[in-house]
Amino acid sequence: MSKSASSASYGDRHDVPIARLCAMAYRSLIDELHDRLVARGYTDVKRSYGFVLLPARERDKTVNDLAAEMGFTKQAASKLVEAMRESGYVKLVPNPADARSKLLRLTPRGERLLGHVESIYRELEAEWTAVLGEKRLESLRGDLERVLRQRYEGTLPGIRPAW
Repeated sequence: MSKSASSASYGDRHDVPIARLCAMAYRSLIDELHDRLVARGYTDVKRSYGFVLLPARERDKTVNDLAAEMGFTKQAASKLVEAMRESGYVKLVPNPADARSKLLRLTPRGERLLGHVESIYRELEAEWTAVLGEKRLESLRGDLERVLRQRYEGTLPGIRPAW
């Protein structure tokens, strides 16, 4: 569907549900993130990798923890982690608290990837700031955070794939 056809179906801008606008904004940001990652040489990064990078940086996550947070089966989480391991972004290390499990860790390549992701997010926010102005962007950020904290008892929820 073309941009004009999809926007024409909403009529007045107030007709667009906020959930749809948030979904559109999220998709736009993620699409642009991946386009810029490809331009920086990261041609093997799948969209699902983002759901593993931050938990891997937290340093206390197992594959089972990741599966529970993402709403995946343990097998699906293991398959995703294995693909990322084969690409050199993460590794599994012994868990000193439980010899039966392993902890997820970023490799140096994974750290570099995450650094690029964070840099690209700053670029994208700067572009939004150019459109909205700094004050309005910070207001939008604050409003979204307040709504989410209210809904999730003072904490920000984890990011899960929408299946």
